[in-house]
Amino acid sequence: MKLYTAHRAPNPRRVLMFLHEKGIGGIEMVDVDLNAGAHKLPAFRAKNPVSRVPALELDDGRVLSETRAICSYLEGIYPAPNLMGANPEERAFIEMHDRRIEWYWLMPIANCVRHTHPGLAALEQPQFPDFGRSQGEKVHESARWLDDTLAQQPWMAGERFTIADITAFCALEFARLMKFNAGAAGFARLQEWRDRVAARDSAKA
Repeated sequence: MKLYTAHRAPNPRRVLMFLHEKGIGGIEMVDVDLNAGAHKLPAFRAKNPVSRVPALELDDGRVLSETRAICSYLEGIYPAPNLMGANPEERAFIEMHDRRIEWYWLMPIANCVRHTHPGLAALEQPQFPDFGRSQGEKVHESARWLDDTLAQQPWMAGERFTIADITAFCALEFARLMKFNAGAAGFARLQEWRDRVAARDSAKA
């Protein structure tokens, strides 16, 4: 298999952390230069018509895109260690938390960065700075919700580390580009959780 990735983007990093947590090797990594527009070239569009990374090319030539779909496939063929739920109830609650984080935490962060950071101008044309700043305000709102969640449980989806923690961590690390720091913003529990995840081998890889 081949994984088309971009090392600075949060969604490819989610898959890379997922692979590392599960100890999956033997997948060829293909870096896609987003700033150079490699994801929009015909050769890549033929693999993924929406021109996004990550994308996983299977051994039979089919290409699976979208982070959650890729991770679901990998969880299915490499079931241990489990990161997405061991039974229907746990799977549903982990997916709920992961989806919430993806839509209401990662998405505003990405929108803020893409529309306000000059280094992302090549990827987001036209940029709408006012929209980006409004999305940045939503990041603080979501940080409060996540901080409150962590007052009730040690990890994003409950009592153990899951894919929801990977999604939240990669989003928070990407938020550095909008100069967001959980501790400095008064979200102590979110900062403590971030430091625990950052200490894991998958976060350092």
